[in-house]
Amino acid sequence: MKIKNRKYVKNIRESLVVSSRLSLLMILVFLLEVSFNIRLNFLGIFPLSLIHLPGIIFSPFLHGNHIHLITNLLPFFVLTTMLYFFYDHIANQVFLSCLLITNSIVWLAARPYIHIGASGLIYGLVFFMIFLGLFKGTYKTLAISAFILLFYGSIFYGVVPGSGRVSWESHLAGACVGVVTAFWMSRKV
Repeated sequence: MKIKNRKYVKNIRESLVVSSRLSLLMILVFLLEVSFNIRLNFLGIFPLSLIHLPGIIFSPFLHGNHIHLITNLLPFFVLTTMLYFFYDHIANQVFLSCLLITNSIVWLAARPYIHIGASGLIYGLVFFMIFLGLFKGTYKTLAISAFILLFYGSIFYGVVPGSGRVSWESHLAGACVGVVTAFWMSRKV
């Protein structure tokens, strides 16, 4: 029993490493902007602009204000921790797919303004976990899928075009990438 508990505690610690470090990076970037009164939005994604190509990597760490940061931070932390805890052997592939492919789609096809924030990545992770349960159909994946639907089920409304400058393109791209990644990974898990 002690060996199983040690393994469980070790898995929890390891799953918190990535989510904690990346969440801390988001907070530090925001504090840097606020403390020095600078805007790093130029590191966001501006579609089809070669200068903004690095935004594919950097945009999830940039947020317009503290409310934007907070609304992204909690789901990002929870979902990333869950990904690395339950799917540790494929977590890096899933995370990088949801980050890089989602943001590449935004760079290629979104409306022409700066896209920042982690919501595309969050949508990718949510849809991955929901659809992996549907594609795989094991008790574990279905339980995780049900949990995600319970807490993040309203996220489906964010993939339709809305008013304002909310990047629904990031949401839609993340959702599509999450579904495709779940299908692809369901054959590997």
